[in-house]
Amino acid sequence: MLQARGIRKAFPGVQALDGVSLSVSAGEVLAIIGENGAGKSTLMKILAGIHAPDAGEMLLDNEPVRFSSVAEAMARGIVLIHQELNLADNLSVAANLFLGNEEIRGGLLGWLERRSMNDRARRLLERVGLEVAPHRLVGELPPGQRQMVEIARALARKARILIMDEPTSSLTQRETERLFEVIAELRLSGVAVVYISHRLMEVQAVADRVVALRDGRNSGELAREEISHRRMVELMVGRDLKQFFRRGHAAGGSSVPPVADVTGIVAETGAASIRPEEHPIRLEVRDLCYQGGPQTPISFAVRGGEIVGMAGLVGAGRTELAEALFGLRPLVCGEVRLDGRPVSIRSPGDAIAAGLLLTPEDRRQHGLVLEESVQHNLGLPNLDRNSRLGLVLPRRESEMAQQLCQRLRVRTPRLSQPVGLLSGGTQQKIVLGKWLVRQPRVLILDEPTRGVDVGAKSEIYALMDEWAAAGIAIVMISSDLEEVLGMSDRVLVLHEGRLAGELPRAALSEQAIMHLATGGSEEREA
Repeated sequence: MLQARGIRKAFPGVQALDGVSLSVSAGEVLAIIGENGAGKSTLMKILAGIHAPDAGEMLLDNEPVRFSSVAEAMARGIVLIHQELNLADNLSVAANLFLGNEEIRGGLLGWLERRSMNDRARRLLERVGLEVAPHRLVGELPPGQRQMVEIARALARKARILIMDEPTSSLTQRETERLFEVIAELRLSGVAVVYISHRLMEVQAVADRVVALRDGRNSGELAREEISHRRMVELMVGRDLKQFFRRGHAAGGSSVPPVADVTGIVAETGAASIRPEEHPIRLEVRDLCYQGGPQTPISFAVRGGEIVGMAGLVGAGRTELAEALFGLRPLVCGEVRLDGRPVSIRSPGDAIAAGLLLTPEDRRQHGLVLEESVQHNLGLPNLDRNSRLGLVLPRRESEMAQQLCQRLRVRTPRLSQPVGLLSGGTQQKIVLGKWLVRQPRVLILDEPTRGVDVGAKSEIYALMDEWAAAGIAIVMISSDLEEVLGMSDRVLVLHEGRLAGELPRAALSEQAIMHLATGGSEEREA
């Protein structure tokens, strides 16, 4: 149905695509995999008419095509569902589904056929398993439901080729299962689906064929019977990731170099050879209650040099607890202690001053200023260290940003590059790295590798292990059980806002975590 041959595309300082080719047939699910920056999203935007290729050709139904706009691509049946949703929050669900394709009675100056549009909207929402009233405002919906509205909108346009860029990043397990059912229905009806995801287990479940990209080029292809996690990783990164989860510190010795001085964190003498349980308690939470949280108080402690995973189902209250510790939610009762001393945290400023720092779940919404440069984003939380008499010292800020980029292996053509143009993995490193100059005592990492490819994940895990080796206490909130099992010294499991139980590393298993996360008792698990 669709072919792309020798597609090339360059942006200032970056060769995004260098002769990429692929094809997809009617009724086929083609998965596109690759590390962040491999060129996946750029290629999809070319197919959907957002960008024009510098070279190469595209064929639709064996006829050459060249789209100059998204409208032209949609008119030929190619619809792209973006990773960053493009919905109008101030409009209803039905209005979003038919935006630009409304039913109008009475000609150009007539009125909307709201009843007919709402009826069609209900059928589309039912098809994707979303129980939401068509008249409800999109801005009132949680991220997972907004994602399903985006998918329903694509179905409303009767797509022949449907491109899904990270479609499950905001979905619950049940919503993901329903999405797979929708994809199966589309396949049977002859729709070609191009599926982009970093979640390789999903690719194994849904794909008929896999095409891998690396550094803007084709790196390989797998037929259905050849698809496996190991083969996909090898095609994406060009090597076998034998040491994916870097926990040299937890094993009693570190395999990574000491933290660079520029971060302001210098490992204690012999820190890499000290096990986490031998470090003093760095963060202690005593009988904590917070606004919007459970009535049951929460208590736990984290030692320096320890990575404590925090697991739970969607809605378990992990992010809300992190926000309370960081001063974004008022505390109702209880006490927070750092290095044995009580601290008063009434705002993020108090938390930052105390050395308790948070990287948010949604990096694009809450962790970055996308239009601003790499240097600006790294310098923003450190203005007091890069200014004099209220004026920013550009040279000092530039030197700090340059050293941090080298230390964190941030891939950017220049420090002036807007972070919105960088890959997800690079953006995440900037979100993580901007705090290091603050000499953190406690780092709360909320979904630290969401939307990040396997290569960037491995680098982030190595950095986390290194920071733990330097004596930082790390609380890692993650919905990826493989990540929780691979990186945690201990795991705290939340259920409906309360602490359901704690699992030491020796007792960690997917079954044990899910038992507690679904409301099981700690005694039964023991």
